[in-house]
Amino acid sequence: MSEKSKTPSDRGAKGSPLVGVVMGSDSDAEALRPCLDTLTEFGIPYEVRVISAHRTPDAAHEYARAAADRGLACLIAAAGGAAHLAGVLASLTPLPVIGIPIKTSSLGGIDSLLSTVQMPAGVPVATVAIGKAGPVNAAILAAQILALADAGLRKKLVAYKARLADRVAEADRNLSFDPSLDPEALDGEALDGRKPDA
Repeated sequence: MSEKSKTPSDRGAKGSPLVGVVMGSDSDAEALRPCLDTLTEFGIPYEVRVISAHRTPDAAHEYARAAADRGLACLIAAAGGAAHLAGVLASLTPLPVIGIPIKTSSLGGIDSLLSTVQMPAGVPVATVAIGKAGPVNAAILAAQILALADAGLRKKLVAYKARLADRVAEADRNLSFDPSLDPEALDGEALDGRKPDA
């Protein structure tokens, strides 16, 4: 993807994009893949842009100001280091903005996290985690925002949460059972193998 591109890249489900996914550099594309895959899983149409808050500030301002009028309902912004992209977008749009702090080689993403989350009062950015969970949670949060006005999407989210619970329950069932921790299996012996005092 090129920062010079003026045309949004429409992806995901068919229909006009509802979520704008913006990254500060095309080097962030691979980290954002789980976010895009999750949006697709929920059938949410999205567009993808590469816009830098520092290198292409005019494009960032133009995109944020036009987003709501173009029919977008939510923005997801990912950036690393001096990660001001989400904050810049949030300052210029009435839409909810979700920030993804990208992991960096210098400070492990702490710089990105603080740059994204530490916003002044009145300009919120809903910031998710550094690492693999962050992009997925950004998509889930976007879905939850959209589901406020979409009963079908809300049902998909309920089913998704149920699948998460089922996975945990299955993992619990599959745990190896240690009979030494079962009082009934001890048959009168203490855990150290000695007979308890009479």
